[in-house]
Amino acid sequence: MKTLRRLIYGEVLIAVAFVTLSFLALFFFFDFVDELQNVGKNGGNYQVSHAFSYVLLLVPSHLYELLPISVLIGTIFVMARLAQSSEFTILRTSGLGPTLALRNLMGLGLAFVVLTFAVGDYLSPFCDRYGQLLKSRYLGQITVGQTGAWLRERQDDRSYAVNVSTLTPEGNPKGIRIFEFNKDGQWVALTKAEVGLLSNDEAWDLRNIERNEVVRQNNESALARKHADSQRWPTGITSEMISVALLKPERMGTIDLFQYIQHLSANGQTTQRFEIEFWKKVFYPLSCLVMVVLALPFAYLHFRSGNIASHVFGGVLAGISFFLLNNVFSYIGNINSWAPWFAAAAPGMLYTLASLAAFGWLVLRQ
Repeated sequence: MKTLRRLIYGEVLIAVAFVTLSFLALFFFFDFVDELQNVGKNGGNYQVSHAFSYVLLLVPSHLYELLPISVLIGTIFVMARLAQSSEFTILRTSGLGPTLALRNLMGLGLAFVVLTFAVGDYLSPFCDRYGQLLKSRYLGQITVGQTGAWLRERQDDRSYAVNVSTLTPEGNPKGIRIFEFNKDGQWVALTKAEVGLLSNDEAWDLRNIERNEVVRQNNESALARKHADSQRWPTGITSEMISVALLKPERMGTIDLFQYIQHLSANGQTTQRFEIEFWKKVFYPLSCLVMVVLALPFAYLHFRSGNIASHVFGGVLAGISFFLLNNVFSYIGNINSWAPWFAAAAPGMLYTLASLAAFGWLVLRQ
């Protein structure tokens, strides 16, 4: 059994590594060429070495996106090659039954699941944030759209709408406007700050502040304006929540995304889109298992009279259709308000059932 696993695992790992490196090299080349247009901007501070470093920091994100499809291509190629050379037939006559073959490949698939989760949940978010800060340090501030990033928070009987126009190269919010409302939903104050320094004690240290407050007395209202150099504002809004405006939700860590959903829910905001992305983060690594199950039936095909490349190409198209369906279900689930876990898990379940059906049919036919 150890010899069998060593043979299959070794072949699959080499094939998957080769496919992954080829894809990463291709994406790195395209990203680097695209990034060269920024070289020389901002007074010449942004140089080729900075562009190279930034593109290098994008590699973990591409690795996370490409791992399942690389697992599919590599495993299909190995299974088809073993079938073409009759090695898999010899393994079957030596006692490799369908259940044992599926179990061995599932064990290898679990290793790819762990790798995909580690890259997507830890390495990729860290590199994405560091890459954004590195780029902003030499190109200027990080913009978050024409209207900036908007967040809401509720504290006791007051609610706040926070607008952040940009982020500094250090990742601190800049161009801050805090709209304050009372329990009846009436606007009571607007606090403007040039920059906010994020601390670890759930507070922002606001600098260069202008506060406009509505003072109501005897059925009359007046606007009072105050200025201050600094002020501490307690808040649960973290840098990870602000980074949602910069990073796609799928680029965030699972825990950070969950905390952001809890923040939105506590403040009465819609969470459907982010819940779907959360469950996609949970189920996406499991797509590596779907890929190895999808590749196993190719070991039971006959390639002596056919071309192996055409079968591998057909398997690749099936894998691409899986990822297209995965994205389509996300949009449909968001529009139709499906259960988030179902919208995220449905493509994987459908393709797993189809793969197992094809595998069972080929085994029975053989």
